[in-house]
Amino acid sequence: MTDPTPEEARLKKLRMRSWRRGMKEMDLILGPYADAELAGFAPEMLDEYERLLNENDQDLYLWVTGAQPCPERVSAMVTKIGRAIGSENRA
Repeated sequence: MTDPTPEEARLKKLRMRSWRRGMKEMDLILGPYADAELAGFAPEMLDEYERLLNENDQDLYLWVTGAQPCPERVSAMVTKIGRAIGSENRA
């Protein structure tokens, strides 16, 4: 068995972090999103996604569902995820 490349290892880590959140709702939003989208991301987009994963789940849920506006630092990624899950009122 060969060792995964650094890129493969990073994707695996990000997928795991997406599926194993502190809040089940975020597991169900970020897990499928990560499985479907991350492999196509450029390294800069993966950096942005990784920064998003460092945010608090309760805040992320409100931002992604459009219940509260999100900060500018994460707005592009939150909008991308919101579109993918069909949320109408993203910031």
